[in-house]
Amino acid sequence: MKNKLILVTNDDGIFAPGLMALVKVAEQFGEVVVVAPNSPQSGTGHAITINQPIRLHKIHTIKGIEAYECSGTPVDCVKLAKNVILKNRNIDICLSGINHGSNASINIIYSGTLSAAMEASLENIPSIGFSLLDYSFEADFEASSEYVKQIVQTALENGIKNCNLLNVNIPKLSKSELKGIKVCKQAEGRWDEEFMEAKDPRNEPYYWLTGKFYANELTEDSDLWALEKGYISVVPSGHDLTVYPAINSNKYFESGAIS
Repeated sequence: MKNKLILVTNDDGIFAPGLMALVKVAEQFGEVVVVAPNSPQSGTGHAITINQPIRLHKIHTIKGIEAYECSGTPVDCVKLAKNVILKNRNIDICLSGINHGSNASINIIYSGTLSAAMEASLENIPSIGFSLLDYSFEADFEASSEYVKQIVQTALENGIKNCNLLNVNIPKLSKSELKGIKVCKQAEGRWDEEFMEAKDPRNEPYYWLTGKFYANELTEDSDLWALEKGYISVVPSGHDLTVYPAINSNKYFESGAIS
C-alpha cells in the first residue's frame, strides 16, 4: 500500500483543517501530493478558469508533503495536478475534502469538493469526496478519522465497483455515536432560496443568497436517512445526467429532417 500515489484536493482552501485531516489519513497509504485552491471555493461546482491565467505556487507548510496552492477552482486544481505536476505518472486515487458542511442529496451538484473528485473520475482515476456535516472551522475531524481510513483503504485494495466516484458524507457526531457506514442512494431534496437585499456604502443595492434545505424523501436507502440515523453515507456517483426511463417516453420529439 505504501507505493500508492494519492492526489488530495478540496474546495475550502489549502489551509482548511479538513484538508489537513484528509492528508493525515492519506499519507498512511503512500506518496501524497496536494493541489488545492488558495482561497475558499465552496459552491463553485464544476467551474473552470478560461478567461484569465491560473497561478500555481509550491508551499512548504504541510510537513513532508509536496503541496501546491492554485489560484483557480477545485476542478482547475485536478487538471493541473494531472497534466502538469504529475504528468506521465499514474495517480492511484484522488481524495477531495474533508469539506466543512454537507454535500448530501442535491448538494453534490453545487459542490466544489465533489466536482474536483468528479473531474478526476472523468480521467479514470478512482475518486472519493468527503464531507463533514459541520461548517465550523473548529469541526472535529478526528472523530471519524478511522472510518475515513477504512473507506480509503477499501477503495485502494478492492477498487470502486461500476463507477469511479464515491460521495461520502459524515454526520456531526462523536466517535462513540457514529453507527458505521451505509452505501446508499442520493436522496431527493431541494433548496427554498431567497436573496437578502441591502445597500452598500454608496447606497447601491447588493444581494446575498440564503435559503433552507428541505428533504423530499427520507427512505431507508437514501443518504439523508443514513445521516439522520447516525451512519456515514457512501453514494456511488457519476457524471451521466441522462434520465434513461424518459428516453422512450419522449420519442414524440423526434422527427425527420426539416427542409
